[in-house]
Amino acid sequence: MREQLLTLLLQVIVLYFAKSAELSGLKEEELVAVPTPISSEDLWGLLLQKHPRLVALQGQVVLAVHQQYVAIGDQLVTLADGDEVAVVPPLSGG
Repeated sequence: MREQLLTLLLQVIVLYFAKSAELSGLKEEELVAVPTPISSEDLWGLLLQKHPRLVALQGQVVLAVHQQYVAIGDQLVTLADGDEVAVVPPLSGG
């Protein structure tokens, strides 16, 4: 018997920091119809669809889910309705 992954669609809160806030024009937004589980790469892709200017951070940004850093890649992320996802660009020294 094969196991099937159940995909749910839910709403998450996306928090943008530093350069990601500048590029998106937002500090926070609700993202609806997000499937879960989802790879961190696909989640990043959803954000790029909404805010194409974020591509400037490609290869430099990490996401934080459940207050844990998640590199962009094929790692599966399981979200719950109302979870927060933070977009964390590289920090500038100073």
